[in-house]
Amino acid sequence: MTAVAAPATAGAAEADAGLAGLARDAFPALARVHNGHPVAYFDGPGGTQVPRAVADAVAGYLLHHNATARWATPTSRETDAVIAGARAAAADLLGASPHEVAFGHNMTTLAFHLSRALGRALPAGPGEGRALRPGDEVVVTELDHHANVAPWQALVDERGAVLRTARLDAATGTLDWADFASLLGPRTRVVAVNAACNALGTITDVARAAGLARHVGALVFVDAVHWAPHALVDVGRLARAGVDFLACSPYKFYGPHAGILWGRAELLAALDVPRVAPSADTVPERVETGTRNHEALAGAAAAVDFLASLGDSITADTLGTGAPVPRRARLARAYARIGAAERALAERMWEGLRGVHGVTVYGPPPDAPRTPTVSFTVAGRHPREVVAAAAEEGVFLSHGDFYAATVADRYGVRGRGGFVRAGAACYTSAEEVDRLVAAVREFR
Repeated sequence: MTAVAAPATAGAAEADAGLAGLARDAFPALARVHNGHPVAYFDGPGGTQVPRAVADAVAGYLLHHNATARWATPTSRETDAVIAGARAAAADLLGASPHEVAFGHNMTTLAFHLSRALGRALPAGPGEGRALRPGDEVVVTELDHHANVAPWQALVDERGAVLRTARLDAATGTLDWADFASLLGPRTRVVAVNAACNALGTITDVARAAGLARHVGALVFVDAVHWAPHALVDVGRLARAGVDFLACSPYKFYGPHAGILWGRAELLAALDVPRVAPSADTVPERVETGTRNHEALAGAAAAVDFLASLGDSITADTLGTGAPVPRRARLARAYARIGAAERALAERMWEGLRGVHGVTVYGPPPDAPRTPTVSFTVAGRHPREVVAAAAEEGVFLSHGDFYAATVADRYGVRGRGGFVRAGAACYTSAEEVDRLVAAVREFR
């Protein structure tokens, strides 16, 4: 067995310590003690802990502003402001315009809603203006969370179309680009691809995928749920590459449970979405079904503001003119800091776990494009046993296939309980990573 690896550089170590030190006081959950051990939360890929400011925003809305939108009462006007504020915050996070941002219950619901609309009438491409029909094709990948598979499977089943699945290269944990390209052709109508795999941490070049899809005129949907917490999304750049829609979930980046859908405005306006006739038919409200979860939107905006605050200590508070730094600029600086810290933590986890006898780690190595999410198995042990034992040491992990069922199938672990998964967040410290590795070594 080898010793736990230290961060690759002193600068990365300082980034890790600085980020975790800045963030940790914001999270009441980090005060939890289990069996005499302070709890280290590595279950963030399934949903991060929530900072106090986010919980306060949710409670504050419910206690002081709760109302239906668009009425002539003060609380209703305040609710309108909450909705507008959430759109502006999500737009800043994604590099979008507020009128391109719609909300839903979660990413899965939004994907089903979008797929149904595309099946009723394709808003662009070779099939523009007509329903999806037999002979049309939709392409997904084996790296996808099944929230980005099932909606498209339901669509092709309903319309008699064909679902094609691009292979995962199991040796590298990455998309098989040759296979992906071979599936695209004149009958391809939609390409759905995830930006980052929640089981392996693999980051896929979605701009490259969109560029290939654009050559055949296909619409492109990106699942950014596992990507958005770790990289600053720029839908302007992605749209130029050929991306048409993108979805993410605030509860993966320190917010409440909700879903965010970005779409090119002209496509959102043209979608044949199922909707209640008296409801607004303007963009983006026409994409949203029923009453929005106003308290979740208040919390989502607060989560974006929290993310932006993580860059404040490494930049001036103003632009030198007395004007506040724009939130998008603050987010860019925060994500630069997050990225430096997470690269150090990912390497520390990967090398530390790989050094434990009987442990197999999966996915790309630390020097490849990846998130700080590492899945592994322990020889002769069910993943649930590993997670339960680590929890006794105050180390909270997760186990299963994480709805990336095809990934688990490809590695032959689904029938054996799947993976054990550890993911770093802004509050994760190097010392906690060492505790994780030590708990697995002790259990082994």
